[in-house]
Amino acid sequence: MINKLDAALSFHQNALRVRGQRQELIAANIANADTPNYKARDLDFGAAMKSAMAGAANKEAFNTNKTSDKHLDGIPSSIGGGAMFRPIVQGSVDGNTVDMDVERNQFADNAIRYEASIIMINGQLKKMLAAIQGQ
Repeated sequence: MINKLDAALSFHQNALRVRGQRQELIAANIANADTPNYKARDLDFGAAMKSAMAGAANKEAFNTNKTSDKHLDGIPSSIGGGAMFRPIVQGSVDGNTVDMDVERNQFADNAIRYEASIIMINGQLKKMLAAIQGQ
């Protein structure tokens, strides 16, 4: 039963993890907007999701000792695909490639998509709860 619940929420769990990591990268770009020679980075969401879903399908576990059969296996939380440098839209004299307009736009877009994933998870959980309660 738990495996089915985990499988039902796996996609959204991975999406939230990737979106959270992307939000951190964009926030770092914004924070370093005035840092000389800082190169703006971003995450390829599609590649990161494919990697996260492949990891979830493989169920690669941490090398840990389980003292009970009831303990859960750890699944690596690192996101594949890695951070990439964002293409230079408009260079600056000090070598910084952060474009604040692009960063603000990407930050807002990612935040909205993160919230949408949370709303979808809440909807799934409400449906499951209704099914359990027989409503």
